[in-house]
Amino acid sequence: MTSSSPPAQWSPAQWSPARVRRAHLTMRAAFAVHGAVQGSFATRIPWIKDHLGLSAGTLGLALVCPAIGSSLMMPLAGRLMHRYGSRAALRVLLGLWCATLALPALAPGLPWLCAALLAFGATSGMADVVMNALGIAVEEHKGKSIMSGLHGMWSAGTLVGAAVGVSAVRVGLDGRVHLALMAAALVVAALLITSGAPDVRPHEDEAAPPRFSLPPKAALVIGAIGFCGVFAEGGSSDWCAVYLKEIAHASPAVAALAYTAFSCTMAVSRLVGDLVVRRLGAVRTLRIGGAVSTLGGLLVVLAHTPAPAIIGFALIGVGISTTVPLCFAAAGRRGPVPSQAIAGVATVTYTSGLVAPAAIGGIAGASSLTTSFVLVTVLTLGLVLGAGVVRPTPRKEVAASGVAAPAAPAAPASSPTTGR
Repeated sequence: MTSSSPPAQWSPAQWSPARVRRAHLTMRAAFAVHGAVQGSFATRIPWIKDHLGLSAGTLGLALVCPAIGSSLMMPLAGRLMHRYGSRAALRVLLGLWCATLALPALAPGLPWLCAALLAFGATSGMADVVMNALGIAVEEHKGKSIMSGLHGMWSAGTLVGAAVGVSAVRVGLDGRVHLALMAAALVVAALLITSGAPDVRPHEDEAAPPRFSLPPKAALVIGAIGFCGVFAEGGSSDWCAVYLKEIAHASPAVAALAYTAFSCTMAVSRLVGDLVVRRLGAVRTLRIGGAVSTLGGLLVVLAHTPAPAIIGFALIGVGISTTVPLCFAAAGRRGPVPSQAIAGVATVTYTSGLVAPAAIGGIAGASSLTTSFVLVTVLTLGLVLGAGVVRPTPRKEVAASGVAAPAAPAAPASSPTTGR
């Protein structure tokens, strides 16, 4: 930016305490809707596989496409926000993400499925960047950490979407009908919700972000920490039930408890994570979380019976729960264009989510699942060692770098306790 004064649109009237509260509720709902789309889709992957007669290998190829679409298109989110404003960008992108939920089930073959999933991932990634950029703006004006809670709402949304999907499967509802109905309902919800989003716009003399660019160096460093957390998340969620069955000799029903324990503890921990961040600060929270997840990883690696393995996966979920929110929050305060830094971090972390399941499977094939989770444990230890990268940037440093800091709220807000 060429000016250190805040954009005119970030006026005290827009950021009054009442509007900040409304904006916070809006973003919580937006994250929940985004998560509900993901949860709904996940429950219909087996139906899509059977409907198209895909092998496990071809399905795996298709499921790479969302991550590719996200990685390619996320850098465009910042440009859309710059041109149309954050409210319009959020409304269009979140609405499109909800609408594309119907496409995979309508695909008549593998090529069409891959194309549908590319669009699915592209709209998901761009909406994700806008939501996180707006979440950080609201957090700044609220004067306290809210990002973990926003991501907790995303986790809660996935659980709700999955619950509806499981019910649809049980009653034998056709996948095309189920996903079309969910897409329509969620599009309506997204359009209604985003009317309350803040409309943050750039300065008149601010240059537009590039259409495509390499992530800033700061984003790569933060993204490396996000990579560790998301690798542990993706590996644990995809392989925990298999681990319980093959290594801990659990029954299929008991093995399913591992995924439930992991998902629920992660969702609950994210919802309460902001209280911890406000109390301990971002760095200490991430460091303690890394230690907890490392302890969980050790329990998993050493477990030969179901109980300690389930506890271990639950601890991994608790420990890594705040990693992604804290990384996005840190990225949003680095560099002149927050959305560009967030897109860079998101690209690295999404790559981790893509690599993790395959890497763990490959290591397990060459050695054992136990060895795979030794790698997971080592990466969670990386959260302890690298936690300093999420330290909030002091406002004087932001001002010195030419980044426009958000205007202060019209009324005094409680002082943040995260070190900002």
